Amino acid sequence: MDVQFAKIDGRSAPYYTTVALLALFSIGGLVATLVMHHHGLHLSGMTNRVPWGLQISMAIFYIGLSAGSLVVSGLYGVFGKMEYKPFARIAAYLAMLFLIAGLLSIFTDQGRIDRVFTKPFTYFNATSMFSINPGLYSGHIMICVFYLWALFKEKGTLTKITSLVVVLWAIGTHTGTGAIFAFVPRELYNSSLLPPSFVSAALSSGAALMICVIVFLSRATKRHLDEELIIWMGRRLLSIFLLVTLYLIMIENVHRLYLADSHEAGQFFLFGGSHSFMFWLGLIMVGCVIPAILLFIKKTGTSIKWTIFASIMVVVGVLFERFLIVIPGLIHPPDLFPGYEVLDTVIVEGVASYSISYLEVLQTLGVLGVIGFAFMVGLKLMPLAPTEARVLPDQKV
Repeated sequence: MDVQFAKIDGRSAPYYTTVALLALFSIGGLVATLVMHHHGLHLSGMTNRVPWGLQISMAIFYIGLSAGSLVVSGLYGVFGKMEYKPFARIAAYLAMLFLIAGLLSIFTDQGRIDRVFTKPFTYFNATSMFSINPGLYSGHIMICVFYLWALFKEKGTLTKITSLVVVLWAIGTHTGTGAIFAFVPRELYNSSLLPPSFVSAALSSGAALMICVIVFLSRATKRHLDEELIIWMGRRLLSIFLLVTLYLIMIENVHRLYLADSHEAGQFFLFGGSHSFMFWLGLIMVGCVIPAILLFIKKTGTSIKWTIFASIMVVVGVLFERFLIVIPGLIHPPDLFPGYEVLDTVIVEGVASYSISYLEVLQTLGVLGVIGFAFMVGLKLMPLAPTEARVLPDQKV
């Protein structure tokens, strides 16, 4: 399959309207960040008990999308899977942008933004995942740039070698992100299953996002796309990622309930409030079970509309999953002295509360605006989108 790539024209009214709207989002996010930088992070929904909020949840969501997109792109080079070639360039470019989005979300979450570019990169502590991950993220962006160049040059051997590095580094980057939480000795964080769960959810959301993006671009630019290519990707790739994700999530939570030390925290997480509702409805049903059923049933799994709908549900479900990783572990009262009973304290250590502020929402829209703007401009300046995407004979559904 000889796939050709070309720039988009980018002269239509919808294109300029989209770019202008994304630029407006970016400005709104910048203003919100400057306001909180000047007046303090108390304007957000965060507190001393809940020092991570929406921006950190979005950061690990973006980093997951980046890793998942890069793995999907790397499948073309590593295994010579020509069916993934139409996705390769867009996936690699989006992987770079989403990693930048993750870093921007972390930057906007800082109370001292002026220290962001010095402290994390000039002081290294091999025993801290907070110190290790900046190196993983920096390398991730550089590898994306080099890999995208190799794809543009259509260099076979170089592309294959780079693809292998890309896939391994993407998995390593998201494993490192998961380890930030997994290595924290708190009941709802400390889990050896969290890094692989992070990776599997990243693969699910990355594959789902690529399905949505390639369909949207083909229709917006009126370029030919064989629907069977998308259906094949949904039934053969996304559905398997979903099953693995669901399996790891369930095993992790059953294990947490089983252990005496984390039993109470596990009950709190699964049956303790609004976050539990988000877990069962948002993550399990919307993000895993329903899309998996839609993809496995032949009637819906061979429909392009239902495949796109299932993909959107997966992305939404993984967004819930990222929020659930960050917030419940912070609002749950920590066991400060394991094995001891605290009889009296001046600090009330009950369940904390967290609510998203409008400034955090503006920051999130601002980050989306920045990477969306860069994506639209990139499509106009670089040959990222395939002129057509046709199904291979062995991909017939």
